[in-house]
Amino acid sequence: MDAKDMEYLTIALPKGKLFKLSSNLLAKIGYEAEGLTEKSRKLVITNEEKKIRFIITKTADVPTYVEYGAADIGVIGKDVLMESGKDVYELLDLGFGRCHLMMAVPKSERREKLTDYTHTRVATKFPHIAEMFFTRQGMQMEYIKLNGSIELGPIVGLSESIVDIVETGTTLKENNLEEIAYIMDATARLIANRVSFKMKFDRISAMVKDLRAILESEAETCES
Repeated sequence: MDAKDMEYLTIALPKGKLFKLSSNLLAKIGYEAEGLTEKSRKLVITNEEKKIRFIITKTADVPTYVEYGAADIGVIGKDVLMESGKDVYELLDLGFGRCHLMMAVPKSERREKLTDYTHTRVATKFPHIAEMFFTRQGMQMEYIKLNGSIELGPIVGLSESIVDIVETGTTLKENNLEEIAYIMDATARLIANRVSFKMKFDRISAMVKDLRAILESEAETCES
């Protein structure tokens, strides 16, 4: 990390549903830049006055940018973070982007016990998380990694079940799938590169403190 890198705090933001929520929250503590939108053609957007750089990237790439120090900090869903297995610090639960991971099967193919699915195929974007879950149940499974519509797996006979994230459950219902096992909850997290956290400790700690204050204030407002 050279002297110029030390001047800036580089933040990786994910494209998609977390982008606007992330950028709006950061703006509340003064972390913003002109032209910072998800549709920006610029790869790096900088606020020279405050020495902040933003990288807008695909969701799955955020942990990689942070682990290797291309970004000092980033915002990412807990599900993607766990699946990536990247060596980063998890600093703060941001609370938004809430969903949960679960196992689902076609309603017409539901079996009596979870373990009745042992040695069957499961389609998922999260093979590592799925394997950890099934291993805890003492189950051996065949994992089929998909990147698109996971619900399609059982419909076309590619798999007997799926492991995927759920927010409302509407897509499951529309495809005659039924949730049969809860795996974990997931929300957006603030993560940091391990070296950056030490080298830029004061600045990152102040940022976390300010974000925590905003989140607690908003939580209190909702409760009242």
